[in-house]
Amino acid sequence: MKIKVLGCSGAEFPGFNPPAFLIDGKLLLDAGTIGSSLSESAQWKIHNIIVSHAHLDHIKGIPFLADNIIIKNKRHRVTVAGIAAVLNIMKKNLLNDKLWPDFTMIPTRENSVIKFSEIVAGSTTKLGGYKVTAYKVSHSVPAVGYVIEDKKGKRLLYTGDTGPTDTIWEKAGKLHSSIIEVSFPNRMEALAIETGHLTPKLLKKEIAKMKIIPDQILITHPKPQHRKSINAEIRKLKMNNIRILKDGEVITV
Repeated sequence: MKIKVLGCSGAEFPGFNPPAFLIDGKLLLDAGTIGSSLSESAQWKIHNIIVSHAHLDHIKGIPFLADNIIIKNKRHRVTVAGIAAVLNIMKKNLLNDKLWPDFTMIPTRENSVIKFSEIVAGSTTKLGGYKVTAYKVSHSVPAVGYVIEDKKGKRLLYTGDTGPTDTIWEKAGKLHSSIIEVSFPNRMEALAIETGHLTPKLLKKEIAKMKIIPDQILITHPKPQHRKSINAEIRKLKMNNIRILKDGEVITV
């Protein structure tokens, strides 16, 4: 499993893109960044997008990808998968023919550019050749994290955005890699908890809940304004298998 980091930041600045992780060139995990990081030909290879929650920094690439497909006059459908609450929010507030055209109906319902597919939290579904299991996490809006397993049995955990939580750690099992959010430095713990995020100190407590520690722990979603502080506090955890991700890098699982 090869994962290209299109974006891994908790805010958007030059050189810092919102979260999106492209697995094996075809499965996109969250969609805060697409068109600004991928060529046309690379965009056409995306057939499935898995969304953790409906905050704009995790979905804003989707409407522009749909627009690019229509402009190119491509016969190409992208399945956007997520829990029902997330898909409903996107339908009502984004692809609603007001804020953006409803690409679940364009050019027709039967041949729409975007197709929604519901994932049920706690269950496993097959999507694009991968086994995808969703687990509820603790965020300010309905949200899930995912365990994704490829045909070779390689398993990746992705938390999306979450504050302190339990189920995903208890159920994840053996993992080859994990992408876990840490948005704020330790001094901002109160804000992190209020908004459903983690700090390095809170991360350590979450890791302690895991029955089996992943081979690698990769940190996503740091606020760029606090990246240096977060990085220093991550190093103080003194764990050899943990580091902050960078936009553009490729991870092998």
